[in-house]
Amino acid sequence: MNYILFDGPFRNQLLPFTYTRPVADIRIGILTIREKWEKYLGITTTSITEDYLSEKYPMVELEDNILINGAYLPNPELVALINNLKNNEAIFNGDQVIAFYTKDYQEEINLNAFDAIEYNGPILNIENTWEIFSKNGEAIRQDFELLTKDKICQAISNSNNIIAPENIFIEEGAKLEFVTLNASKGPIYIGAHAEIMEGSIIRGPLALCDNATIKLGAKIYGPTTIGPFCKVGGEVSNSVLFGYSNKGHDGFLGNSVIGEWCNLGADTNNSNLKNNYAEVRLWNYETERFSETGLQFCGLMMGDHSKCGINTMFNTGTVVGVNANIFGSGFPRNFIPSYSWGGHSGFVTYLTKKAFEVAKVVMKRRGVEFTDQDREILEFVYEETKKYRRNSD
Repeated sequence: MNYILFDGPFRNQLLPFTYTRPVADIRIGILTIREKWEKYLGITTTSITEDYLSEKYPMVELEDNILINGAYLPNPELVALINNLKNNEAIFNGDQVIAFYTKDYQEEINLNAFDAIEYNGPILNIENTWEIFSKNGEAIRQDFELLTKDKICQAISNSNNIIAPENIFIEEGAKLEFVTLNASKGPIYIGAHAEIMEGSIIRGPLALCDNATIKLGAKIYGPTTIGPFCKVGGEVSNSVLFGYSNKGHDGFLGNSVIGEWCNLGADTNNSNLKNNYAEVRLWNYETERFSETGLQFCGLMMGDHSKCGINTMFNTGTVVGVNANIFGSGFPRNFIPSYSWGGHSGFVTYLTKKAFEVAKVVMKRRGVEFTDQDREILEFVYEETKKYRRNSD
Protein backbone atom coordinates (compact mmCIF):
# COMPACT_ATOMS: atom_id res chain seq x y z
CA MET A 1 0.00 0.00 0.00
CA ASN A 2 1.12 3.56 -0.74
CA TYR A 3 0.62 6.19 1.99
CA ILE A 4 0.52 9.93 1.28
CA LEU A 5 0.34 12.60 4.00
CA PHE A 6 -1.60 15.72 3.01
CA ASP A 7 -1.58 19.16 4.63
CA GLY A 8 -5.32 19.44 5.26
CA PRO A 9 -7.31 22.50 6.39
CA PHE A 10 -5.03 23.60 9.26
CA ARG A 11 -1.97 24.44 7.21
CA ASN A 12 -2.39 28.24 7.34
CA GLN A 13 -3.12 28.14 11.07
CA LEU A 14 0.26 26.44 11.53
CA LEU A 15 2.26 29.18 9.82
CA PRO A 16 5.06 30.29 10.07
CA PHE A 17 6.24 26.70 10.57
CA THR A 18 4.46 25.43 7.45
CA TYR A 19 6.02 28.12 5.25
CA THR A 20 9.04 25.81 4.97
CA ARG A 21 7.65 22.29 5.49
CA PRO A 22 4.50 20.19 5.09
CA VAL A 23 2.31 19.87 8.17
CA ALA A 24 3.51 16.29 8.64
CA ASP A 25 7.12 17.44 9.11
CA ILE A 26 6.33 19.39 12.27
CA ARG A 27 8.09 17.93 15.30
CA ILE A 28 5.95 17.23 18.36
CA GLY A 29 7.00 14.74 21.00
CA ILE A 30 10.23 12.96 20.07
CA LEU A 31 9.53 12.47 16.35
CA THR A 32 8.02 14.49 13.54
CA ILE A 33 4.47 13.52 12.62
CA ARG A 34 5.78 11.87 9.44
CA GLU A 35 8.34 9.85 11.38
CA LYS A 36 5.59 8.62 13.70
CA TRP A 37 3.43 7.41 10.81
CA GLU A 38 6.38 5.72 9.13
CA LYS A 39 7.28 3.90 12.37
CA TYR A 40 3.73 2.60 12.74
CA LEU A 41 3.19 1.76 9.07
CA GLY A 42 6.66 0.36 8.44
CA ILE A 43 6.98 2.19 5.14
CA THR A 44 8.15 5.50 3.67
CA THR A 45 5.50 8.17 3.04
CA THR A 46 5.31 11.10 0.62
CA SER A 47 3.39 14.38 0.69
CA ILE A 48 0.67 16.43 -0.92
CA THR A 49 1.62 19.99 -0.03
CA GLU A 50 1.94 23.48 -1.52
CA ASP A 51 3.34 23.62 -5.07
CA TYR A 52 6.44 25.57 -4.04
CA LEU A 53 7.34 22.86 -1.49
CA SER A 54 6.63 19.90 -3.76
CA GLU A 55 10.10 19.59 -5.31
CA LYS A 56 11.67 19.11 -1.88
CA TYR A 57 8.68 17.12 -0.59
CA PRO A 58 7.35 15.24 -3.65
CA MET A 59 4.29 13.05 -3.91
CA VAL A 60 4.50 9.47 -5.19
CA GLU A 61 1.16 8.08 -6.39
CA LEU A 62 0.62 4.39 -7.10
CA GLU A 63 -2.45 2.43 -8.19
CA ASP A 64 -3.74 2.10 -4.60
CA ASN A 65 -3.24 4.96 -2.17
CA ILE A 66 -4.27 5.87 1.34
CA LEU A 67 -4.16 9.59 2.03
CA ILE A 68 -3.67 10.64 5.67
CA ASN A 69 -4.25 14.07 7.18
CA GLY A 70 -0.80 15.19 8.32
CA ALA A 71 -2.17 17.11 11.31
CA TYR A 72 -3.21 13.84 13.03
CA LEU A 73 -0.81 11.78 15.10
CA PRO A 74 -1.03 7.98 14.83
CA ASN A 75 -1.96 5.52 17.56
CA PRO A 76 -2.41 1.73 17.38
CA GLU A 77 -6.22 1.85 17.15
CA LEU A 78 -6.20 4.46 14.39
CA VAL A 79 -3.45 2.69 12.43
CA ALA A 80 -5.43 -0.57 12.55
CA LEU A 81 -8.46 1.21 11.09
CA ILE A 82 -6.35 2.74 8.33
CA ASN A 83 -4.73 -0.58 7.45
CA ASN A 84 -8.21 -2.08 6.97
CA LEU A 85 -9.50 0.69 4.69
CA LYS A 86 -11.00 -0.34 1.37
CA ASN A 87 -11.48 1.66 -1.80
CA ASN A 88 -13.89 4.61 -1.39
CA GLU A 89 -13.82 4.38 2.40
CA ALA A 90 -12.86 7.33 4.58
CA ILE A 91 -12.22 7.75 8.31
CA PHE A 92 -13.67 10.86 9.94
CA ASN A 93 -13.28 12.46 13.33
CA GLY A 94 -16.33 14.69 13.51
CA ASP A 95 -16.23 16.95 10.45
CA GLN A 96 -12.55 16.32 9.76
CA VAL A 97 -11.28 13.57 7.50
CA ILE A 98 -8.37 11.62 8.95
CA ALA A 99 -7.70 9.23 6.05
CA PHE A 100 -9.24 7.83 2.88
CA TYR A 101 -8.51 5.14 0.28
CA THR A 102 -8.37 6.09 -3.38
CA LYS A 103 -7.27 4.72 -6.75
CA ASP A 104 -4.90 6.58 -9.06
CA TYR A 105 -7.59 7.01 -11.72
CA GLN A 106 -9.83 9.01 -9.37
CA GLU A 107 -8.93 12.53 -10.46
CA GLU A 108 -11.50 14.34 -8.33
CA ILE A 109 -12.19 13.36 -4.75
CA ASN A 110 -15.68 13.90 -3.34
CA LEU A 111 -15.49 12.73 0.25
CA ASN A 112 -19.27 12.97 0.57
CA ALA A 113 -19.48 10.00 -1.81
CA PHE A 114 -17.16 7.84 0.33
CA ASP A 115 -18.37 5.29 2.86
CA ALA A 116 -17.73 7.06 6.15
CA ILE A 117 -16.13 5.37 9.16
CA GLU A 118 -16.40 7.46 12.32
CA TYR A 119 -13.42 7.33 14.68
CA ASN A 120 -14.30 8.37 18.23
CA GLY A 121 -11.31 6.91 20.01
CA PRO A 122 -8.41 8.81 21.59
CA ILE A 123 -6.88 11.27 19.17
CA LEU A 124 -4.04 13.76 19.17
CA ASN A 125 -3.88 16.39 16.44
CA ILE A 126 -2.55 19.90 15.95
CA GLU A 127 -4.72 22.66 14.50
CA ASN A 128 -2.85 25.70 15.87
CA THR A 129 0.78 26.58 16.53
CA TRP A 130 0.41 26.70 20.30
CA GLU A 131 -0.84 23.11 20.36
CA ILE A 132 2.66 22.02 19.39
CA PHE A 133 3.82 22.82 22.92
CA SER A 134 0.52 22.44 24.79
CA LYS A 135 0.08 18.84 23.54
CA ASN A 136 3.77 17.99 23.62
CA GLY A 137 3.64 16.09 26.90
CA GLU A 138 1.20 13.50 25.61
CA ALA A 139 3.13 13.26 22.33
CA ILE A 140 6.38 12.57 24.22
CA ARG A 141 4.68 9.81 26.23
CA GLN A 142 3.31 8.16 23.08
CA ASP A 143 6.65 8.34 21.25
CA PHE A 144 8.54 7.10 24.31
CA GLU A 145 6.38 3.97 24.39
CA LEU A 146 6.75 3.48 20.63
CA LEU A 147 10.53 3.93 20.50
CA THR A 148 11.58 2.07 23.65
CA LYS A 149 9.40 -1.02 23.44
CA ASP A 150 11.53 -4.17 23.66
CA LYS A 151 14.76 -2.11 23.63
CA ILE A 152 17.52 -2.00 26.22
CA CYS A 153 18.51 1.32 27.77
CA GLN A 154 22.17 2.28 27.84
CA ALA A 155 23.56 2.03 31.37
CA ILE A 156 23.29 5.22 33.44
CA SER A 157 26.51 6.31 35.17
CA ASN A 158 26.50 6.35 38.96
CA SER A 159 27.62 9.99 38.90
CA ASN A 160 24.07 11.00 37.98
CA ASN A 161 21.18 11.72 40.35
CA ILE A 162 18.22 9.71 39.07
CA ILE A 163 14.55 9.75 40.09
CA ALA A 164 12.19 7.16 38.54
CA PRO A 165 14.79 5.40 36.36
CA GLU A 166 12.08 3.14 34.89
CA ASN A 167 10.86 6.22 32.95
CA ILE A 168 14.26 7.05 31.49
CA PHE A 169 15.69 5.71 28.24
CA ILE A 170 19.16 6.49 26.94
CA GLU A 171 20.18 5.53 23.40
CA GLU A 172 23.63 4.26 22.52
CA GLY A 173 26.33 6.91 22.31
CA ALA A 174 24.61 9.44 24.58
CA LYS A 175 26.77 11.13 27.23
CA LEU A 176 25.73 12.44 30.66
CA GLU A 177 27.62 12.82 33.92
CA PHE A 178 26.79 14.66 37.17
CA VAL A 179 23.25 15.62 36.10
CA THR A 180 19.85 15.28 37.79
CA LEU A 181 17.09 13.48 35.89
CA ASN A 182 13.63 13.47 37.48
CA ALA A 183 11.25 11.30 35.44
CA SER A 184 8.55 11.05 38.11
CA LYS A 185 6.31 13.49 36.20
CA GLY A 186 6.93 12.04 32.75
CA PRO A 187 9.43 10.07 30.66
CA ILE A 188 12.90 11.29 29.71
CA TYR A 189 14.27 10.17 26.34
CA ILE A 190 17.92 10.85 25.47
CA GLY A 191 18.74 10.19 21.83
CA ALA A 192 21.78 8.68 20.19
CA HIS A 193 24.97 10.73 20.60
CA ALA A 194 23.13 13.42 22.57
CA GLU A 195 24.88 15.03 25.54
CA ILE A 196 23.76 16.53 28.83
CA MET A 197 26.59 18.49 30.41
CA GLU A 198 27.45 18.59 34.10
CA GLY A 199 25.21 20.34 36.58
CA SER A 200 22.06 20.27 34.45
CA ILE A 201 18.72 19.65 36.15
CA ILE A 202 16.03 17.97 34.06
CA ARG A 203 12.38 17.30 34.91
CA GLY A 204 10.40 15.20 32.43
CA PRO A 205 8.69 14.78 30.14
CA LEU A 206 11.75 15.50 28.01
CA ALA A 207 12.81 14.52 24.50
CA LEU A 208 16.48 15.20 23.82
CA CYS A 209 16.81 14.06 20.23
CA ASP A 210 19.80 12.58 18.41
CA ASN A 211 23.01 14.65 18.53
CA ALA A 212 21.43 17.41 20.63
CA THR A 213 23.19 19.05 23.58
CA ILE A 214 22.05 20.47 26.91
CA LYS A 215 24.80 22.78 28.14
CA LEU A 216 26.37 23.21 31.57
CA GLY A 217 24.00 23.92 34.45
CA ALA A 218 20.83 24.13 32.35
CA LYS A 219 17.39 23.93 33.97
CA ILE A 220 14.83 22.15 31.79
CA TYR A 221 11.19 21.74 32.76
CA GLY A 222 8.97 19.39 30.81
CA PRO A 223 7.18 18.86 28.63
CA THR A 224 10.07 19.97 26.41
CA THR A 225 11.50 18.71 23.12
CA ILE A 226 15.02 19.59 22.02
CA GLY A 227 15.30 18.50 18.41
CA PRO A 228 18.25 16.93 16.59
CA PHE A 229 21.52 18.89 16.68
CA CYS A 230 20.05 21.64 18.88
CA LYS A 231 22.13 23.22 21.65
CA VAL A 232 20.27 24.51 24.69
CA GLY A 233 21.35 26.27 27.87
CA GLY A 234 19.77 28.43 30.57
CA GLU A 235 16.15 27.84 31.59
CA VAL A 236 13.60 26.19 29.29
CA SER A 237 10.02 25.22 30.13
CA ASN A 238 7.36 23.45 28.02
CA SER A 239 8.92 24.32 24.67
CA VAL A 240 9.66 22.60 21.36
CA LEU A 241 12.76 23.22 19.24
CA PHE A 242 12.44 21.47 15.88
CA GLY A 243 16.11 20.90 15.05
CA TYR A 244 19.48 22.57 14.31
CA SER A 245 18.56 25.56 16.49
CA ASN A 246 20.49 27.08 19.37
CA LYS A 247 19.61 28.65 22.68
CA GLY A 248 23.09 28.16 23.96
CA HIS A 249 23.23 30.58 26.90
CA ASP A 250 21.37 31.83 29.94
CA GLY A 251 17.90 33.32 29.54
CA PHE A 252 14.35 31.97 29.73
CA LEU A 253 12.33 30.25 27.00
CA GLY A 254 8.86 29.09 27.97
CA ASN A 255 5.69 27.81 26.30
CA SER A 256 7.29 28.36 22.93
CA VAL A 257 8.00 26.73 19.56
CA ILE A 258 11.26 27.38 17.69
CA GLY A 259 11.75 26.22 14.09
CA GLU A 260 14.95 25.01 12.44
CA TRP A 261 18.21 26.96 12.02
CA CYS A 262 17.25 29.58 14.61
CA ASN A 263 19.61 31.19 17.11
CA LEU A 264 18.66 32.98 20.33
CA GLY A 265 21.41 35.31 21.55
CA ALA A 266 22.81 35.22 25.07
CA ASP A 267 20.33 36.25 27.78
CA THR A 268 17.38 36.25 25.41
CA ASN A 269 14.15 36.04 27.42
CA ASN A 270 10.52 35.62 26.49
CA SER A 271 7.47 36.39 28.58
CA ASN A 272 4.96 33.56 28.74
CA LEU A 273 2.44 35.20 31.09
CA LYS A 274 0.79 38.63 30.80
CA ASN A 275 1.09 40.99 33.77
CA ASN A 276 -2.71 40.99 34.15
CA TYR A 277 -2.88 37.17 33.80
CA ALA A 278 -5.24 37.62 30.83
CA GLU A 279 -5.66 35.13 27.98
CA VAL A 280 -2.85 35.36 25.42
CA ARG A 281 -3.64 36.31 21.83
CA LEU A 282 -1.38 35.31 18.91
CA TRP A 283 -1.04 36.53 15.35
CA ASN A 284 -3.07 34.25 13.08
CA TYR A 285 -1.97 34.06 9.44
CA GLU A 286 -5.32 32.53 8.47
CA THR A 287 -7.39 35.50 9.69
CA GLU A 288 -4.55 38.05 9.49
CA ARG A 289 -5.28 39.34 12.95
CA PHE A 290 -4.56 38.43 16.55
CA SER A 291 -6.68 35.50 17.74
CA GLU A 292 -7.49 34.09 21.15
CA THR A 293 -5.59 30.98 22.19
CA GLY A 294 -7.53 30.06 25.34
CA LEU A 295 -4.15 29.93 27.11
CA GLN A 296 -2.83 31.89 30.06
CA PHE A 297 0.73 30.77 29.30
CA CYS A 298 2.00 31.28 25.73
CA GLY A 299 5.41 32.56 24.68
CA LEU A 300 7.29 32.75 21.39
CA MET A 301 6.59 31.21 17.96
CA MET A 302 9.68 31.59 15.72
CA GLY A 303 9.90 30.41 12.11
CA ASP A 304 12.93 28.80 10.44
CA HIS A 305 16.22 30.71 10.02
CA SER A 306 15.20 33.55 12.36
CA LYS A 307 17.66 34.91 14.89
CA CYS A 308 17.91 37.43 17.70
CA GLY A 309 20.81 39.29 19.31
CA ILE A 310 21.96 39.26 22.91
CA ASN A 311 19.55 40.49 25.60
CA THR A 312 16.55 40.35 23.27
CA MET A 313 13.21 40.55 25.10
CA PHE A 314 10.08 39.01 23.56
CA ASN A 315 6.67 39.93 24.89
CA THR A 316 3.98 37.40 25.72
CA GLY A 317 2.54 35.78 22.60
CA THR A 318 5.07 36.92 19.99
CA VAL A 319 5.10 35.45 16.47
CA VAL A 320 8.28 35.75 14.40
CA GLY A 321 8.23 34.72 10.75
CA VAL A 322 10.94 33.11 8.60
CA ASN A 323 14.42 34.67 8.23
CA ALA A 324 13.85 37.56 10.62
CA ASN A 325 16.77 39.16 12.47
CA ILE A 326 15.90 40.92 15.72
CA PHE A 327 18.22 42.99 17.95
CA GLY A 328 18.41 46.05 20.18
CA SER A 329 16.86 47.13 23.46
CA GLY A 330 13.15 47.20 24.32
CA PHE A 331 10.36 44.83 23.36
CA PRO A 332 9.78 44.37 19.61
CA ARG A 333 6.19 44.12 18.41
CA ASN A 334 4.17 40.93 18.93
CA PHE A 335 4.13 40.08 15.22
CA ILE A 336 7.41 40.26 13.31
CA PRO A 337 6.97 39.46 9.60
CA SER A 338 9.35 37.23 7.69
CA TYR A 339 12.51 38.94 6.39
CA SER A 340 12.36 41.74 8.96
CA TRP A 341 15.58 43.32 10.22
CA GLY A 342 15.51 45.45 13.36
CA GLY A 343 13.80 45.66 16.72
CA HIS A 344 11.86 47.94 19.08
CA SER A 345 12.87 51.08 17.15
CA GLY A 346 11.58 49.72 13.85
CA PHE A 347 12.19 47.23 11.06
CA VAL A 348 13.48 47.30 7.51
CA THR A 349 13.43 44.48 4.97
CA TYR A 350 16.09 41.80 5.38
CA LEU A 351 17.13 41.21 1.77
CA THR A 352 17.36 37.65 0.52
CA LYS A 353 20.99 38.05 -0.60
CA LYS A 354 22.10 38.77 2.96
CA ALA A 355 19.73 36.21 4.51
CA PHE A 356 20.90 33.43 2.22
CA GLU A 357 24.57 34.22 2.85
CA VAL A 358 23.94 33.69 6.55
CA ALA A 359 21.93 30.50 5.93
CA LYS A 360 24.76 29.00 3.88
CA VAL A 361 27.32 29.67 6.61
CA VAL A 362 25.07 28.44 9.43
CA MET A 363 24.12 25.22 7.66
CA LYS A 364 27.67 24.50 6.49
CA ARG A 365 28.83 24.56 10.13
CA ARG A 366 26.57 21.55 10.74
CA GLY A 367 27.60 19.77 7.54
CA VAL A 368 24.31 20.53 5.75
CA GLU A 369 24.15 22.04 2.25
CA PHE A 370 22.01 25.07 1.47
CA THR A 371 20.46 23.70 -1.72
CA ASP A 372 18.75 25.30 -4.69
CA GLN A 373 15.50 23.82 -3.35
CA ASP A 374 16.04 25.62 -0.05
CA ARG A 375 16.73 28.87 -1.88
CA GLU A 376 13.60 28.57 -4.04
CA ILE A 377 11.40 27.84 -1.02
CA LEU A 378 12.78 30.81 0.91
CA GLU A 379 12.48 33.10 -2.11
CA PHE A 380 8.82 32.14 -2.40
CA VAL A 381 8.30 32.90 1.29
CA TYR A 382 9.95 36.30 0.77
CA GLU A 383 7.48 37.18 -1.99
CA GLU A 384 4.51 35.65 -0.17
CA THR A 385 5.11 37.73 2.96
CA LYS A 386 5.76 41.13 1.35
CA LYS A 387 2.30 42.39 2.36
CA TYR A 388 3.15 41.99 6.06
CA ARG A 389 6.37 43.96 5.73
CA ARG A 390 4.58 46.82 3.97
CA ASN A 391 2.13 47.01 6.83
CA SER A 392 4.89 47.04 9.46
CA ASP A 393 7.54 49.38 8.02
